[in-house]
Amino acid sequence: MPLTKLNQEHEVEAIRARLSTPPKPSYLKDWIYGGIDGTVTTFAVVAGVIGAELGTKVILILGLANLLADGFSMAAGNYSGVKAEIEDYERIKEIERRHIETVPEGEREELRQILAAKGLEGEVLEGAVRSISSDEECWIDIMLVEEYGLSKITGSPFTAAMSTFISFCLCGAIPLLSFLTGSPNAFQISIVLTGLVFFIIGSLKSVWSLNKWWYSGAETLLIGGIAASVAYYVGVLLKQIV
Repeated sequence: MPLTKLNQEHEVEAIRARLSTPPKPSYLKDWIYGGIDGTVTTFAVVAGVIGAELGTKVILILGLANLLADGFSMAAGNYSGVKAEIEDYERIKEIERRHIETVPEGEREELRQILAAKGLEGEVLEGAVRSISSDEECWIDIMLVEEYGLSKITGSPFTAAMSTFISFCLCGAIPLLSFLTGSPNAFQISIVLTGLVFFIIGSLKSVWSLNKWWYSGAETLLIGGIAASVAYYVGVLLKQIV
């Protein structure tokens, strides 16, 4: 980032405006989770059916069924998980509120020790304790972070679920495209397209990490490739057994 822009963002008014706006929730995890899982599970169906030599019609039936059923299942699970996190946060928040109302001096001592561990001491420490404990909501928020290791959850369970479902269906449909078009080399094309999806997802993920784009892409490709290989050889094995 250019130094001039960085300086502008750290001017008094710019800082005040930025801190007065609540941070936006991120659904990156939901998109990546849905995309990778959708691609892996659908290609696992393709590889397993090919390994068992069951035919294109079976691939399409099981693949499309997997897209809708497993995608909805993942979305429902993600919805319930995010909702449970929010409800647990609110539960612990109310517990902390009751503690402050019932044993305020004990809670002040907890706050005092938390701040002392951060290097505050003497009158600076006591002033910080008085100031923070005079605002109950601020006091509770700090205790939730420092005592319970919780941060405020502002994400929407519905948005998280829809992010997972859409990503699952979009990425999960890629391994089926060559079979839908009736290509004579459908499986080989599916392998290439699936690998490309894994690599693209991994490369995009690197935007939010310190890893190089090619490293993140290769890592995701490797993980997906292992899962697909397992599915293929399970199909081969089951064909021989059954």
